[in-house]
Amino acid sequence: QQQVTLPYFVPRNSRGSLPVHSLIRNGGSRYQIQIKHIQGNILKFRDDLAHSLFRPHSGEAARLKTEVQASRSRILLSGGRWKTQVVDWLKQNGF
Repeated sequence: QQQVTLPYFVPRNSRGSLPVHSLIRNGGSRYQIQIKHIQGNILKFRDDLAHSLFRPHSGEAARLKTEVQASRSRILLSGGRWKTQVVDWLKQNGF
């Protein structure tokens, strides 16, 4: 079995959890997912996540918006309540 080396990495914390957080603002009307501590090519990570998290041309894929904060090594996702899907995607990709 050949191991694929990705140009990015998302480390777990000392307790083994992934750095994925829900940000709820404006009394619950603004819901974002924050992925922190992304190492390596953050733009490639964003592209891979955006293209493979949901089926192409699905309603979820159309609503997904991303904001890269490269200086802070994090990405914000908005458009839905997808924390579980993001964590599952990271686990499936070996993080």
